[in-house]
Amino acid sequence: MNALPISFEFFPPKTPEGAEKLRVVRRALYAWAPEFCSVTYGAGGSTHEGSFATVREILAEGVPAAAHFSCVGATRERVRAQLAELHAMGVRRLVALRGDLPSGYGLGGEFQYASDLVAFIRAETGRAFHIEVAAYPEMHPQARSPEADVQAFATKVRAGADSAITQYFYNADAYFRFRDEVHALGLDVPIVPGIMPITSATQLLRFSDACGAEVPRWVRLRLQSFGDDVESIKAFGLDVVAALCERLRAGGAPGLHFYTMNQSAATIEILRRLGLGRAAVDG
Repeated sequence: MNALPISFEFFPPKTPEGAEKLRVVRRALYAWAPEFCSVTYGAGGSTHEGSFATVREILAEGVPAAAHFSCVGATRERVRAQLAELHAMGVRRLVALRGDLPSGYGLGGEFQYASDLVAFIRAETGRAFHIEVAAYPEMHPQARSPEADVQAFATKVRAGADSAITQYFYNADAYFRFRDEVHALGLDVPIVPGIMPITSATQLLRFSDACGAEVPRWVRLRLQSFGDDVESIKAFGLDVVAALCERLRAGGAPGLHFYTMNQSAATIEILRRLGLGRAAVDG
């Protein structure tokens, strides 16, 4: 049993080769006894079939699967049908998100916020699903202020969320402050840090600029200083992320959720350094 619960996130592969590669990755990561594995859901439900197919595979492999579930542009009828489909598949955990629409589409749909989706799921299905929601320790990029962002998160919890997974970050203080502000509102919901291993400087900086995650200046400059030295980037990234995880664990984080990017090597090395998981015990 893990001393600290861990979970992994995957995205639905687009090709048969990608699907087979992901199966190999999953088998390697299952040795670390994840609490669950989640599968992302594209903008406007664009990866619906691939997401659900990947969820089915994970369940068939004997591991609990959490389906990402976004609502922007969705109707209540469609959400109701997909909830029934997921429940029939054996899914008991959802990651409820507002989500993004494909570019060129207006807002539309019958849900404006993730809290609307959470409330609808609870009203429709009672306690049939454990509902995860997103949290943003460094503030959602569209929030008016940090205070407004915490209040928006509180609204999701009060609508019926059971726990949360954060966007990735590299500043532990931001996580601890966000958690404490939520707890100060009387909401004792588990907030699990989302962990992004660093394997590519260009990919990380591109993702971070797009989603509003802050890469500390010293980390950014160090990554840039390595140029095309991939091995140095990976070694530095392992040091940074393993140290972050150690601090989060010491500070009482209730678990770690790894954004694997459908890769296993960096996540496994971090888990080894932390001494987490069945593989660490058995090995």
